[in-house]
Amino acid sequence: MNSNFLLGILLAAGIAGPAMASAPLPLQHHGGVWQSGHVQGIAVDQQAGYIYYSFTNLLAKFDLQGNLVGTLTGWNGHLGDLDFNPADGKVYGSLEYKKDQAFYIAMIDVDRIDRVGIEATDSDILRTIYLPEVVKDYTADINGDGRFDGDDGKYRGNETASPDHRYGCSGIDGVAFGPRFGHVDGPQLLTVAYGIYGNTARTDNDHQVLLQYDVSDWQEKAQPLLESAPHHSGPTQVQGKYFVRTGNTSYGVQNLTYDAAQQRWYLGVYQGRKPTFPNYLLFAVDAAARPTPGDLIGVPGNTSGRWEQGQLLPLADAGLKDPVTGIRGWMQKADVGLQAVGDGLFYLASNFKQDGKQGAQLHLMRWTGDPERPFVAAEPRK
Repeated sequence: MNSNFLLGILLAAGIAGPAMASAPLPLQHHGGVWQSGHVQGIAVDQQAGYIYYSFTNLLAKFDLQGNLVGTLTGWNGHLGDLDFNPADGKVYGSLEYKKDQAFYIAMIDVDRIDRVGIEATDSDILRTIYLPEVVKDYTADINGDGRFDGDDGKYRGNETASPDHRYGCSGIDGVAFGPRFGHVDGPQLLTVAYGIYGNTARTDNDHQVLLQYDVSDWQEKAQPLLESAPHHSGPTQVQGKYFVRTGNTSYGVQNLTYDAAQQRWYLGVYQGRKPTFPNYLLFAVDAAARPTPGDLIGVPGNTSGRWEQGQLLPLADAGLKDPVTGIRGWMQKADVGLQAVGDGLFYLASNFKQDGKQGAQLHLMRWTGDPERPFVAAEPRK
């Protein structure tokens, strides 16, 4: 029996968890140097002993000892954040095709990545799930001029960029598995975070937008990657749509992870530019915090209210606190790779350039909770 499948059964039965035996994690791990985009996310399969890196147009698979096992390439879209799903043994990642107005979750059969240079279009190792809720917000004609502005919501100094794209939606980035918001246990749902344009002239792009999906029937919905004819097979509805007011960031939640040890979600972002906000780099939401209906401040409502209404999630009562807005967070880089691995430990990725190529390095860090220094380097096991 496949070990990942067995682990999925144990997780569903509540037998397996963060304390289940797994291979020792290295204090550092090198993700190679590639002719690609910069690292956008990581995923860790502790039980089987693999680490996966997303470099936008390349997926690299390494064992824990740092040996390259294989690569998957061959798409023109933007592969972003990753997470490993022990229930089916697959890696899930955000995959964007802005020009086609198509946003997908890539569902990758990583057990089959066993050599360097596998082309995604030559097999069904990578299949995709279309997300119509994201497309609806990305293509929204907010100013009612009857024209879709396309990928035109970028920050442009003092210029006013496109008023379109509901909530400033630029697509999707962060992905992670965890419980339904307001719960610390139960079925594991896939949470998908919007990319958000960093347009400083708008007031309706100051929330992070999080969607939750039940992926239990996605095997039937998934389609092979065919870029010449983008498909629209995917869930017709979401299990929940939630908003976290952080202040505007540059392209939303880049990396998302759920830490079962603290029962908390962590959101790593590129720093925002609006001077009215603290512009932290890392935010957190407690899993037990109940979503409540409320005002989406800055998002114009209909004739019955000043602001649009939505399901709000509060920021965790931790970290630095801005005295003006009350927003909490940390000045901690966590935007190109963030993965909770249990027992208060996390992998944080750093990116670098070498000879015109992109590289990544992971560091195993221990959570401290200190507002000024939330992570310190993990120590070797004795």
